[in-house]
Amino acid sequence: MNVVILGCGRTGATLALQLTSRGHSVTLIERNPEALRRLGKTYPCRIVLGSGLDVDVLEKANVRTCDAFFAVTRGDNTNIMAAQIVQRNFGVQRVAVKVADPQRAEAYRKLGLFCINAAALLAGMCRDWLLGVEYEPIDSYNVLVEEMGI
Repeated sequence: MNVVILGCGRTGATLALQLTSRGHSVTLIERNPEALRRLGKTYPCRIVLGSGLDVDVLEKANVRTCDAFFAVTRGDNTNIMAAQIVQRNFGVQRVAVKVADPQRAEAYRKLGLFCINAAALLAGMCRDWLLGVEYEPIDSYNVLVEEMGI
């Protein structure tokens, strides 16, 4: 698969390394060149320096032809905006967004974005580990809002 990842933080770098080790083609968009150190000494993927909100940068990263786009920076607003640009302007069908705020995640899920809330995912998996039950599909963990009564 041809994958574009926005953000070379811990999540983006780990995802890029996991996908390239399985033979997938990865392009990573990152504003800060120092963040690329997380990829190791030799980058296993293509790098595009710049903002994931810049259409020219997205074009350079070949989002128009990618199979999937991941927005995994530390900023919810950046992730959501980039995901919407990629989905609407470039027609990418598989778009995943890292969203720290569970209320925002729920709102953007309703717009058709696949949102991952790390806190809800980790909490659900810890709960199941503690209770000794099998792990559930990701979507069952990704719904913190209902459990909070919001």
